[in-house]
Amino acid sequence: MSLPTDVKIIEVGPRDGLQNEKQPIDEATRITFIEQLAETGLTYIEAGSFVNPKWVPQMAGSDAILKGISRKPDVTYAVLTPNLKGYERALASGATEVAVFGAASEAFMQTNTNCSIEEGLDRVQVIMDAAQKDNITVRGYVSCVLGCPYEGDIAPGKVRDVAQRLLEMGCYEISLGDTVGFGTPGKVTQLLDIVSSKVPMDKLAVHFHGTYGQALANIYAALQSGVRVIDSSVAGLGGCPYAKGAAGNVATEDLVYMLNGLGIHSGVDLDALITVGNAMSEKLGRISGSKVARAMTA
Repeated sequence: MSLPTDVKIIEVGPRDGLQNEKQPIDEATRITFIEQLAETGLTYIEAGSFVNPKWVPQMAGSDAILKGISRKPDVTYAVLTPNLKGYERALASGATEVAVFGAASEAFMQTNTNCSIEEGLDRVQVIMDAAQKDNITVRGYVSCVLGCPYEGDIAPGKVRDVAQRLLEMGCYEISLGDTVGFGTPGKVTQLLDIVSSKVPMDKLAVHFHGTYGQALANIYAALQSGVRVIDSSVAGLGGCPYAKGAAGNVATEDLVYMLNGLGIHSGVDLDALITVGNAMSEKLGRISGSKVARAMTA
């Protein structure tokens, strides 16, 4: 299959990127971060998460973040909602789109949410029922699609089944997450071939981590398979608080550089993006996790 001419980037830095930081990030910094990202041409930003701050303290105050940001009309500011209580808090804070999640690994679900895959999907159904009444759009995630830190290899059929359930519940798009970065291009192609037998390719997105250095190669394989939506995190921020050793998400700067080189339009200003990523990295006391940012600002 030929490569696309356009790709949509889902910027997850303010949520998935910051949730694994050891130090808390103050609300003013998070608000500025989101607003600066919106100025780079990104049209979709995950602004926070309404999880219990006991488990993910870095996401405390997401209600204040949603209320405090100056919103651009052409940008979607989404938040992750793990349960009905989180969804209700998000709605009260002005959310117009939320994300829900499941996993293809029983062990990961038990560690992450203290429930089974099926129980997790039941929780999602409750959120979906409420969202449909409230006219709130919902994006779905499936974690551990190419391997689990506790179970090892994951059968693609399990991923297909969870993704299909999320689609049937009403998620308009399903992001397939390689939570610990185990995937390789061949496995990505095989996974997408199997999942797309039940979930149309135009309903799928990919979400890769760089633990084994395969993220960009995996994205290229996904593009060749027909995927047109890619999750990434500025400066390569991120990881997974429940997956030991999981490196950050693929850096948005590195992704945009690759897309530019392929002649694929994303609408994102690379120079502006590098500036934002470098500023947040400095706040966190380290250099950017983006190789492109480091090369272009050396």
